[in-house]
Amino acid sequence: MSNTTQVPHRRPAGNHPGAGHAAPPRARRRPGSQQWAAWAFLAPVVLYLALFYAYPLYRNVDLSLRNYTVRSFVRGDAPFTGLKNYRTVFDDPTFAPALLHTVVFTAVCLVFQYAIGLALAVFFNQNFRLSATLRALFLVPWLLPLIVSASTWSWMLNSESGVVNAALHAVGIGPVNWLTSPSWSLTSVIIANIWIGVPFNLVVLHSGLQSIPAGLYEAAALDGAGPWRRFWSITFPLLRPVSAITLLLGLVYTLKVFDIIWIMTKGGPADSSTTFATWSYQLGFGNLLPAFGPGAAVGNLLVVAALVFGLIYMRVQQKQALS
Repeated sequence: MSNTTQVPHRRPAGNHPGAGHAAPPRARRRPGSQQWAAWAFLAPVVLYLALFYAYPLYRNVDLSLRNYTVRSFVRGDAPFTGLKNYRTVFDDPTFAPALLHTVVFTAVCLVFQYAIGLALAVFFNQNFRLSATLRALFLVPWLLPLIVSASTWSWMLNSESGVVNAALHAVGIGPVNWLTSPSWSLTSVIIANIWIGVPFNLVVLHSGLQSIPAGLYEAAALDGAGPWRRFWSITFPLLRPVSAITLLLGLVYTLKVFDIIWIMTKGGPADSSTTFATWSYQLGFGNLLPAFGPGAAVGNLLVVAALVFGLIYMRVQQKQALS
């Protein structure tokens, strides 16, 4: 027998049964794939803005720069006229009254909507019993369709059968021609629009009040500050950012108010309640021979006004952020 011993065959270290196998490296996502994913999420928003904002705005600008008639509107061959439609609008005798009515309507509505909304927000911020129920009831004017609200106010302010004149008669005051008098028609639509816009200011300002720490009021009360002092030194300054966005949104909304004025007075009588919004509609659709170009020009003036105030708001916000 041979005395030689056989050396057992050794497996490679990597093939040993007890040796762990190294995990394959994970595939890293390419930066390009992440960008494509981001664009995929943004695509619906971009498409929505392009279809429902950018394209209508482009078409409105095109309408204001061409001499469109019903025939050329259908055929699409309206001649280019430049700024002629804007000159027509500026030379129209309705321009000055409509501009004045738009400014008065917007300014008065903004002031009263904000003031009443802020007062109600401070009142409901006390969290008393039935506070939530009453706050919900104040939202009813905001939730109703505008055609319902305007029709209701038209019935209430009716000269012969309206409840407002009935209430005035009960206290010995003669009837007022709210909707048929040039002296009262603009006031009537302002009252209706204030009633509709107060709930929006109430909701936004009340949410802003909820973010103010209660400890500030407690410290001010310990220092002897009264309710008015606490309001002007704490509430109003800390509510300034929320107030700014509330007024901006209210401004944009009020500039384009059409439904309420048209249903209640149709801009009359004698154009006493005509604003740029109703005038634009009258020019484009309220006549047998529509003036599409001047109507679009008036609408673009409203767009420019809203854009200017929006840029002013952004500029103020940037200055506040830097300071």
